[in-house]
Amino acid sequence: MTRFPAEWEKQSAVLIAWPHKTGDFSNRLESVEQSCSVIADTITRYQKLIIVCRDDSHQQHIQSLISNSDDVDFIHAIVNDIWVRDTVFLSVEDQGEITRLNFLFNGWGEKYQHQNDNALNHKLLNAKFFKGEAYKDIDLILEGGSVESDGIDTLLTTKQCLLNPNRNNGLTQQDIERQLFQHLGAKRIFWLDQENLSGDDTDAHIDTLARFCSVNTIAYTACDDAEDLHYKSLKYMERQLQAFRTRSGEAYHLVPLPLPKPIYDEEGQQLPANYANFLIINHAVLVPAYGDPMDKTALQRLTDCFPRHEIIPIPCRPLVHQYGSLHCMTMQLPEKVFNPLI
Repeated sequence: MTRFPAEWEKQSAVLIAWPHKTGDFSNRLESVEQSCSVIADTITRYQKLIIVCRDDSHQQHIQSLISNSDDVDFIHAIVNDIWVRDTVFLSVEDQGEITRLNFLFNGWGEKYQHQNDNALNHKLLNAKFFKGEAYKDIDLILEGGSVESDGIDTLLTTKQCLLNPNRNNGLTQQDIERQLFQHLGAKRIFWLDQENLSGDDTDAHIDTLARFCSVNTIAYTACDDAEDLHYKSLKYMERQLQAFRTRSGEAYHLVPLPLPKPIYDEEGQQLPANYANFLIINHAVLVPAYGDPMDKTALQRLTDCFPRHEIIPIPCRPLVHQYGSLHCMTMQLPEKVFNPLI
């Protein structure tokens, strides 16, 4: 029976794509690379890291910025954006075997150039690390940041993203559900009716809003400031989460994650900084940090969610200037999906 593994399950590697001077971060590349270096060095303390980079010169530059190259493998490929959460294949498991699913990617609803990103998975499949492993091309636009799995049979998503006509125009909610049931092995889908955070250009990706921390725990972006522009919508989301039930019929244990103080870009646009965009790896949880007093609160609440993991703050303020954060720029590979060169 097919299932979509939960993020807290055993992993073989994490994949990231390194920013380049020709990309969208060109005006703040140094600070973004500093964040990427911290992310790379932290991940390699626990498991293997795969870095997608442009060429030998780019690889050598990256190697000069990271502390431990021994647990890093490089793949050369051109990408439009570094947000591999939404472009790299999703891994499903069936009777102990992993299959990689290559969904279509259209630049979050044709907002950005995406030809290289949509082609990335076939380049990965030709790399020595993944060659020969099972995969399927799926004729459905789906981004990894838009779906959360409990590892058994339940998915969490938003109507604003998956039902947006800029993704799979013409498909009904029932049509999309059938595909998710078929390809990800889901039996239940919780559809949040939820607006995106200010500055979020993904049409309300679930990984900025609500995350499974276990089969019965959900951490979620929350707001208690009635003057905040997110207050009404996030209170509505909170009520929806309170109505969801586990398979045994119980309410989920809900853990609110506060919003940091608003961060703005040079044009005055508020950026989608949040703490729900954390990454779970083997024995650790990497949590976005923004140099804000709420960083400490978020870290403590996630410590309670993951008592057996080390909770590690990661500086992500530079990343949100391109509308993403830690989870958006990483993709974990479940155990057995990665085939290291022996």
